[in-house]
Amino acid sequence: MKDFKTTYFFLRLPIAISLLGHGLVRLPKLEMFSNWMVTSMEKSAIPSFMIIPFSYFLPIAEFLIGLLLLIGFQTKYTIYSGLVLMSILILGSASIENWSAIEAQLLHSVYLGGLLWFYEKYNPVSNH
Repeated sequence: MKDFKTTYFFLRLPIAISLLGHGLVRLPKLEMFSNWMVTSMEKSAIPSFMIIPFSYFLPIAEFLIGLLLLIGFQTKYTIYSGLVLMSILILGSASIENWSAIEAQLLHSVYLGGLLWFYEKYNPVSNH
């Protein structure tokens, strides 16, 4: 691929902006977001002592993963982090039967998986 860096930047851009945006809008209202998440997860089998810290961690993780994807820092490991985060979110959404949220989380996961595939296939400096 002739111009991998430019192409890969524009492929990362939509998912980076999505994750960055999720984090950015939640960070200023972190306590309100946490309360919403705890209330949303009341019917879950996941105990609240696990949900509360995660509800504060999530916006920070979304923001950082989005930012790191945007700037292209440690892209492969950032994608893995994003996939782990999406897997945790899918587990939480499944525990409350929020199937529509799972659709969005799976879409993010597929997009991240596609980025990883593209990175592995076309990055001229990756170790194959």
